[in-house]
Amino acid sequence: MINLIFRRFIAKWISLIKLRNIPFNNQYKFFFFPPLPIVGAFVTGLCLSLLFAACSSTPTPNPSAISVGNSASSKATVVRFGYQKQNILLRTKGVLEKRFAPEGITVQWAEFQAGPQLLEAMNVGSIDIGAVGESPPIFAQAAGASLTYVVGIAVSPASSAILVPQNSSIQKVTDLKGKKVAFQKGSSAHLLLVQALEKAGLKYTDIEPKYLTPADARAAFVKGSVDAWVIWDPFYAAAQQATKARVLIDGTGINKQGGYYLMSRKFVTENTQTVKAIVEEIQNVEKWSQQNREEVAKTLAPVLGIDLETMTKATSRRTFGIVPVDDNLINLQQGVADTYYKLKLIPKQVNVKDAVLTKEEYAAFSPKT
Repeated sequence: MINLIFRRFIAKWISLIKLRNIPFNNQYKFFFFPPLPIVGAFVTGLCLSLLFAACSSTPTPNPSAISVGNSASSKATVVRFGYQKQNILLRTKGVLEKRFAPEGITVQWAEFQAGPQLLEAMNVGSIDIGAVGESPPIFAQAAGASLTYVVGIAVSPASSAILVPQNSSIQKVTDLKGKKVAFQKGSSAHLLLVQALEKAGLKYTDIEPKYLTPADARAAFVKGSVDAWVIWDPFYAAAQQATKARVLIDGTGINKQGGYYLMSRKFVTENTQTVKAIVEEIQNVEKWSQQNREEVAKTLAPVLGIDLETMTKATSRRTFGIVPVDDNLINLQQGVADTYYKLKLIPKQVNVKDAVLTKEEYAAFSPKT
C-alpha cells in the first residue's frame, strides 16, 4: 500500500514539473526546477499520505476495475496535452479550451524538446495525449510503454534534414563515413539518418552517432564538436538562419510517413467523445493552416521567439493535415519497427498492432478525409 502511494506521488511530482509553463528563448534553454512552495507541498503531502496509509486498513480501489462503460466515473475533466515546438499552434489558437469550456473540461499543456521525452511522460501518466514522429512510439513500445495510436500526421519530407557547417568538406551522404553525427535518439531524425545512409550504400555502423537533444545538438554543432546534425523544423530553419548551416539532404524522396498523435489506451477508450472532439479540432486547425500559411508564420514567430523570415521558411515546407490510422499506415510503421530491430537499436521485436485499436473503435472518432 505504502509503495503504491509513493509511486502515485512520484508520478504526480513528475506531472507538476512537466506541466509548468517552461520559458523558451533563442538558445532553446529549458528550466525544470519548481519553486520551493511546490517542493514543500510535495514533501508534506507525501508524509501525510504515508502516515494515513500505514494507519488505514481500507483497500484502495483498483482504477483498472472501473468499467469503461460507466461514463459518470470515467469521463475526464482535464485533458493533459503534450506538445513540441512544431505543434504549438494548437495551443496558441486556444480551440480546445473553447470547445471544452461548456463541458467543464480544462486543458493543460506541457512542452517537450522531442518525442521520446514526451512519450516517457505519457507512460508515467503525466500527460494524456501528444504528437510525435514515427520513431518515438517504436522505442517506447520496445521499452514496454502502453501507448495507443490515435491519428496520423501528414508527411512533411522537406521539414527535416541533415545539416553540415557551411564550410564543411562533406558534400554528399557517403562523406559522412567515420563522421560524428548528432541527433535525438529514437526520433524522426534518427530514422531519416538511417534511411539516408542506407540509400547512399552506407551502414549505420559507418558513422559515429551522438545522441543529443535538439538544444544540446545545436550547441555541439555550433562549437564544431560534431560533423553533422539531423534535425526538424523549427529548429532546422532556426539553425539555417543563425549558423548558415548547409543542407546535405532533406527527407524528400526518403520520408514516407509523418508522425502520430498518441494517447494512453485507458484515456482513449474511456473518453471516446472527448477524443472525437480533440481530433476534430486538430483537423480544423490543420485545414486552416494549410490555407493560411502566412498567418501561421505571423502567429508563431513571436511565440517561438523566431524571426518572421525563418518562421515563414519553416511553414512553407510543411504539409498540414491528419490521416486515419489504417492498414497502410500500420504496415509502414511496422517497417520502421523492423528496421530498428534489425539494427539492434531496440531490444526486442515490436508488433505495432499491439498499440492499435480495432476498426470499430477508430470509427468512433477518426477524421473524415
